[in-house]
Amino acid sequence: MQTPNSDYLLSNCLYFTAARFARQMEKLAEEAFSSMDIPPSYAYLIITINDYPGISQKELCQKLSIAPSTSTRFIEKLVKNKFVERKRDGKYILFYLTEEGKSLCDEIYESLNKIYLRHSEILDREHSQQLIHSLHEASELLEIK
Repeated sequence: MQTPNSDYLLSNCLYFTAARFARQMEKLAEEAFSSMDIPPSYAYLIITINDYPGISQKELCQKLSIAPSTSTRFIEKLVKNKFVERKRDGKYILFYLTEEGKSLCDEIYESLNKIYLRHSEILDREHSQQLIHSLHEASELLEIK
């Protein structure tokens, strides 16, 4: 068997291509969130807590497909910045947005819309929608495995 060259591997490897795409999307997101005091990755935590006040860490991790250690790090920073508060309910710790956290939601949605508009412009709206759908489906299938 002949060993493929690096050009072939770089253009036909899902891992490399997905990582490359993620880096490019991260640049678009950082640009869209440049006026905010939070990184784009924290925005999803904030809007999820806004949509599900009193959510547990386990539920948050499931919804966002992140590890508990990642959510702990993110939550600690959001609590420190007074965007999120913890409330004990029996043996559970539940998360809520503070008023300051709630006030970020409109700006977060505006920034997320900027990302959407920018990648839709670059990729074409239909292609962008197909890609979102395909990546979501593939991600769900890989999660099962």
